[in-house]
Amino acid sequence: MASNSNEKTEQTSISKRIEKNRQNNGSLRFIEKMVPKLLLLASILSVLVTVGILYTLLSEAVTFFAEVNIFSFISGTDWQPWQGSFGVLGLVSGTLLITVIAMIVAIPVGVASAIFLSEYSSDKWRRILKPLLEVLAGIPTVVYGFFALTFVTPVLKSFIPDLSFFNALSAGIVVGVMIIPMIASLTEDAMSAVPNEMRQGALALGSTRLETTLKVVLPASLSGIVASFALGISRAIGETMIVAIAAGATPKFTMDPTQSIQTMTGYIVQVAKGDAGFGSTIYYSIYAVGATLFIFTLIMNLLAQYISRRYREEY
Repeated sequence: MASNSNEKTEQTSISKRIEKNRQNNGSLRFIEKMVPKLLLLASILSVLVTVGILYTLLSEAVTFFAEVNIFSFISGTDWQPWQGSFGVLGLVSGTLLITVIAMIVAIPVGVASAIFLSEYSSDKWRRILKPLLEVLAGIPTVVYGFFALTFVTPVLKSFIPDLSFFNALSAGIVVGVMIIPMIASLTEDAMSAVPNEMRQGALALGSTRLETTLKVVLPASLSGIVASFALGISRAIGETMIVAIAAGATPKFTMDPTQSIQTMTGYIVQVAKGDAGFGSTIYYSIYAVGATLFIFTLIMNLLAQYISRRYREEY
């Protein structure tokens, strides 16, 4: 009798476990079915947001180009919207000037930092230095702007007496400082992905550590490094607050970094603050400038993708 009772108890216990497993499996199956749908919804939402932004830019830009000749907009060098002159090259030159200065600062420092973190520093120092470097990315850009205006410009003025109070040089330098963490982090990730066997092989053949870094590791991680440059350029082109505060609001078709200039983002900020009435040609001009900025950024992103695919190494 006791054995029969124990058998019934075991059967009851097993039945409860089976039922519990069925319930758990049912919950897991429900989650497995829902997760792909949620991920699909997130993907669709991202695409819809992009389409919405693009539609807004193009629809409002069409209104602007109905009043302003598109060829004079693209080829003109005089940007004086309150006088009816809409030559966007004055803003484009200012944007490119800031970008060139920023990349002159960011690329050498960023790549050198990445080389040290990837090839020379110990794990202990890497865990300390990399977070400290990435702190620069967390500083608000408005703080960078006032830093450029109140510190960098006076320092530069002691070396360049003719430097304007608002100028492209100080703004470009600080934009370069801001994007150093992006370039350093992405470059370090690309270099760390290179297998150690390649380093060890080069060292075994008699190469020094510097030769191994410059002739083996850097070429092997070229796609990731150049992609980081392209993303840094896109970030510099789209920077707003630093240039709006430190570079001035004087649209000039010039490559003189000591002068006050205006970028495309700086002009958008100026008009968005209420300097132009809703529905006016000047108001719609910010969408035309925004579309131009979108095209620049899109080209850089496509270039980064092309370079990554063209020169990607498979390990």
